[in-house]
Amino acid sequence: MSPLKQIELLCPAKDLESGRLAINYGADAIYVGAGKFGARAGATNNLKDIEQLVRYAHLFRAKVFVTLNTILYDHELDEAEKLIHDLYQLGADALIIQDMGILKMNLPPIPLHASTQTHNYDLERIKFLDRVGFERIILARELSVTEIKNIRQNTQVELEAFVHGALCVSLSGQCYFSQAISGRSANRGECAQACRMKFNLLDGNGNTIQKNKHFLSLKDFNASAKLAEMMDAGIASFKIEGRLKDKAYVINNTAYYRKLIDNLLNNRPNHQKSSSGHTLFSFEPDPEKTFNRGYTSYFLDGRKPEMASFDSPKSKGKLIGTIKLVGKNFLQLNTSETLANGDGLCFVDDQGQLQGFNINQSEANKIFPARMPSIKVGTEIYRNFDKNFSKQIENNRDRRKINIELTFIEYPQGFVLKAEDEDGIQVEKILETDKIPANNPDLARQNMIKQFSKTGDTYFEVTKVNIQLSNGFFIPAGILNQLKRDLIELISEKRLASYPKPQTHQDVSKPDYPQTKLDYRGNIANKLAQRFYTNHGVTTTEPAFEILKKEEFKEKVIMTTRYCLKYELGLCPTKQQPNRKLKEPLLLQDEHRSYLLEFDCHNCLMKIKY
Repeated sequence: MSPLKQIELLCPAKDLESGRLAINYGADAIYVGAGKFGARAGATNNLKDIEQLVRYAHLFRAKVFVTLNTILYDHELDEAEKLIHDLYQLGADALIIQDMGILKMNLPPIPLHASTQTHNYDLERIKFLDRVGFERIILARELSVTEIKNIRQNTQVELEAFVHGALCVSLSGQCYFSQAISGRSANRGECAQACRMKFNLLDGNGNTIQKNKHFLSLKDFNASAKLAEMMDAGIASFKIEGRLKDKAYVINNTAYYRKLIDNLLNNRPNHQKSSSGHTLFSFEPDPEKTFNRGYTSYFLDGRKPEMASFDSPKSKGKLIGTIKLVGKNFLQLNTSETLANGDGLCFVDDQGQLQGFNINQSEANKIFPARMPSIKVGTEIYRNFDKNFSKQIENNRDRRKINIELTFIEYPQGFVLKAEDEDGIQVEKILETDKIPANNPDLARQNMIKQFSKTGDTYFEVTKVNIQLSNGFFIPAGILNQLKRDLIELISEKRLASYPKPQTHQDVSKPDYPQTKLDYRGNIANKLAQRFYTNHGVTTTEPAFEILKKEEFKEKVIMTTRYCLKYELGLCPTKQQPNRKLKEPLLLQDEHRSYLLEFDCHNCLMKIKY
């Protein structure tokens, strides 16, 4: 019989607290930033916290992946190599990397995952990465289910895909917009989020088509309706984005996808989740009730309109209804939702701007805003802060539990309590004591079962207690409880001690890179990366964009995206039937300058030039 296919829910961890919460609510693995070299400079952790996270995760057979997915400069190579060895010693299960120079370092045998920052969009590049030592490739968000299936059929490597969270409009690893305008590199974890800014759109004659719109700001990704297809296409790890998000976001979305994946696994006998334990949720998760900009399935079903959120890059939350009546100091809504004092609502005004207000007092569908907005009947209303839901998440104390079965038996000098957990790990604890017959044997037996079944705030849940005694014996409840506590400590330590140390098993070969020439988009910023590509047949290279001088930025592509603004506006001449034709070239204009839009219709890509 072939082994069961392991399916992983991978969740973000900004810090120690959110990492533990992600594990509690069902993550099979978490990804976390170290002190440096992660693609989210605002989400870093010291080694002590990472060590605690590793220990906590491994108790549940969950994994901890550490992000070192920035490009590195020469003076950082030694420090990065030392950090990698430190992380391996702490028990980190894998490194998520971007810089190919890392493959030329003296590495411990730790698995390497190719970050989405390594531009895992093209099949030939993915096949190359499969052969040079990566255990896993994190696919580009822009891929369709059909494209994922084709990649699976042509590679052996484990495949990971995003299923939820913020979308980078650029192909990951190929965005230099932030570096060009602010000196803050997305490839160095310091993205200034130029894509979330306002722009004017101009035609080739300099006429303004639309102004003050967030033309590059995408809605958030939600692939929850496509999980089954993605699983069937070959995805082994389903990733939630959000290392900068708050704990409510982590709890809500982890719980939501845990429930969805578990339902799928229940109908797939050849699949199983990759960690142990279970969580019984005390609330009903809903991804629309925590941070979101509206949702899109992006390219999973191919190109579709309404991928972007032109009005605002902020969280709109959940559409709850429309305005029915505007009073002097109140509003009445058409909604089936229960509203509460303190809820935050928002709407898009006549100028296309997102406006918000708080509910001061609620009487069913009649609300009294803290500040009366300028709004009209029929306006759509969103709730971007649900006070009751947030309070419910904040106050819940759900714990993840591992199933164990206990057996209490006699031995000559007393008794033995044995435990076996859901993974087959066994321990026992001896209680040396006199055997005192109980006055009421049945009551004594019931008391033993009762005491042994209580696990309180531990990470275990007793599913069965077997009492195998020749007679009923009296043992004080305090002694039984101490015996159980000692046993739980033993099985916890054995679970940690028996956790397999991560090892890389990938055979490393030296295939030729698909190209012999690489420009700045190869992201080569150090001598080891240069050596890597040279060793794989690249004959001509250009330094990374971050190393170029300002005067060298001119007319360079600073963003490449599968998202197309002409298509989003209904003006694509090949896939739509536009009612007008724009004079090209089109330009995006911010407060400082204009940026040329170039449309590669053959490859269905849009490029932005500096």
